Amino acid sequence: MSTATAEKHTFQAEIQQLLDLVVHSLYTDKEIFLRELISNASDSMEKLRHIEATEKDIHEPTLPLEIHITTDSEAKTITISDHGIGMTREELVKNLGTIAHSGTKAFLKSVKDSGSTPGNMIGQFGVGFYSAFMVADEVKVHTRSWRKDGEELVWISDGKSGYEIGESPGQSRGVKIVMHLKEDLAEYAEETRLKHLIETYSNFVGFPILLNGKRINEVEALWLKNKSEISDDEYKAFYQFACKAFDEPAYRLHFSADAPITINSLIFVPGENPERMGFGKVDGGVALYSKKVLIDADPKGLLPEWMRFVKGVVDSADIPLNISRETMQDSALVRKIGSVISKRVIKMFEKEAEADPTKYRDFYRKFDRFFKEGIANDYSNREALAKLLRFESSLTDPGSVCGFADYVSRAKDGQDKIFYLVGASREQVESSPYIEAFKARGLEVVYFTDAVDEYVVESLGEFEGKKLVSIRHGGVDLDDHAPEGESLSEEKTKELCDFLKAELGDRVTAVASGKRLVDSPVIALVPSDGMSPQMRQMMKAMDENFKDEIKVELEINPRHPLVKKLSEAKAANPELAKLVSLQLLDNALIAAGLLEDARDTVSRMNTLMEKAMGA
Repeated sequence: MSTATAEKHTFQAEIQQLLDLVVHSLYTDKEIFLRELISNASDSMEKLRHIEATEKDIHEPTLPLEIHITTDSEAKTITISDHGIGMTREELVKNLGTIAHSGTKAFLKSVKDSGSTPGNMIGQFGVGFYSAFMVADEVKVHTRSWRKDGEELVWISDGKSGYEIGESPGQSRGVKIVMHLKEDLAEYAEETRLKHLIETYSNFVGFPILLNGKRINEVEALWLKNKSEISDDEYKAFYQFACKAFDEPAYRLHFSADAPITINSLIFVPGENPERMGFGKVDGGVALYSKKVLIDADPKGLLPEWMRFVKGVVDSADIPLNISRETMQDSALVRKIGSVISKRVIKMFEKEAEADPTKYRDFYRKFDRFFKEGIANDYSNREALAKLLRFESSLTDPGSVCGFADYVSRAKDGQDKIFYLVGASREQVESSPYIEAFKARGLEVVYFTDAVDEYVVESLGEFEGKKLVSIRHGGVDLDDHAPEGESLSEEKTKELCDFLKAELGDRVTAVASGKRLVDSPVIALVPSDGMSPQMRQMMKAMDENFKDEIKVELEINPRHPLVKKLSEAKAANPELAKLVSLQLLDNALIAAGLLEDARDTVSRMNTLMEKAMGA
């Protein structure tokens, strides 16, 4: 461009303010410049496609709609070109040098009126081009309009006081931006650096992006395609590329929604759980896009924390973004998008569990902690998540599992409770005296054997109106059952209970006869607000100074031979009766997992054996 033919212009005051904001405070990450310029090039070619539908007289109609990026590390330049609509001389002035078209004045007024920082302003002002000046000390924009009578022009500026517009012979239709990088930002002229930025932010732009002649974005934005047009292999390849995964997805969810907001989403559920394999807490894996351009690889608050194992893409052109596209202004809208996604994912799990229970069981064994975390922390989805829990019960074979819906379908008429017992294993639970009365009455008991299950079930509280009740606790009403064996009389039973309460003292809150026992002599019941052994162990692991005084309600079986013998011994041999009473309590505490110091128990047991042997 000769200086004789160049038109020199001074930036309007608002543009000067804008450039200062862009360079110094608007964008928190300079690398965003490439995303902005690629998006502008893509938008320009999209506009050309629309023009082609109504206009026939287009300059160079056969030019390919591609984005070409070239680098020169020695000259420290980046060139980005497209064959979109280009610009006329008037449009160069209007779009790049004044406030009339870009909305810059409205943007600056909003900043001033709101008192907000630019990073909190919504991005409806079209100022992405100026991000080039974050990394460049000179920008040249070569352009040629799509119109037949368009001029071949160049716009040049150092981003400070003004710009020049002159002729640029040989320019094809579209725009070619040449950036001369600042000395300390020469890294952006390295091919590997730009390749990473393209793959990170712009990989799914709808036009080919070629870097130094080689196409970079070869993976399609599958979430915008019709499901019937996509093969399983294509889904798998997309999952492994977009989610940086090496396994095969266990499930996928591909859907679009128009209300309450337009969403196109492709969600994958991994086949393996890294947290279970000891890799620590995983980061969220659902990325947020707008028109195929990455906005945030891990948008905080989009999905519930427990859903962090889910991977994929959510794309919405309706998302209001800040001026730099780096954060969302309307967090309520983000939550609305997240609510739609999370409910769809949960519904998918419900359908998959019903369609293939065996596959879901195997999946659940790997990922159950996430669902339990959701029960505890995600109130809005708690009821839906409860349907996804799986567990063994007194009516399932070892290794087989069921859900709460199965339990409810098998419940007895009028049964308004779901009974459960927490233990270390199925074997331990089934050998527990707590289970005897429920088995005798044909009442199903859920077996919870995970350390976190008790906290989870307490958070849940009920399922479909049926209260979750631990059979370890006192106060569980059972109907009358005709047990085998002759019982102590009511009077002798009361006398024995009074004797035991007197001998055991403060170690028990009460002693009574009940309906719980069939084969065991006594049972220790935890108060309804008391902790189970598993919860106590968890609390101790979290706090070495944790102390919780153990007090239980002792329930006796007046039909058991040992209890009947004790009734006789309390008068005939008070010393022996006292030893047996203490031992029965310790035995009950051992069975309940509540005995913490067994030294007295062992000593007493030796004494009892001596007496039994006549020593």
